[in-house]
Amino acid sequence: MSWAPTSPITGGPQTGFTSPTYTHVADTAPDANGKQVAVTALSGTQTGATVHSVSSPFTITFVRPKSFKVLGQPNPVTGLVASVPKNVYKVITRKGTVPLAGQPFATMLVETTMSVPAGADSADAANIRAALSAHFGAIWQQSAGVGDTDVSGVM
Repeated sequence: MSWAPTSPITGGPQTGFTSPTYTHVADTAPDANGKQVAVTALSGTQTGATVHSVSSPFTITFVRPKSFKVLGQPNPVTGLVASVPKNVYKVITRKGTVPLAGQPFATMLVETTMSVPAGADSADAANIRAALSAHFGAIWQQSAGVGDTDVSGVM
């Protein structure tokens, strides 16, 4: 299954938001190795939040490597691979925010980067999936806490 988010996306819990959802449409990613959606409608209680526009973007992009790296040969003496390259994937959310009332929008970036050791995709898919499950589960579980910290600076 490739990256293909269904619309609407159910948002994670956030202080002051009730049942947030994000309706989106397919958009053109900044690079050919990415897929992107643009948020066109909001549901639930999200007072003050805005949808995608040219001056205030609200996009979610998934980016894969331009060229995939493969695992090199093990050293014939030690049996160890000297260098394990990584295939890097990213999920990037861009959201226009107002830095000060009356000022133009400034774009906030939220990035999750996944650096997968070459070869692990076939040799250890279960642990790749476990890492991602725990990572996204922790973010989901602590969604409001991350939002509160981003706003207050207190952890």
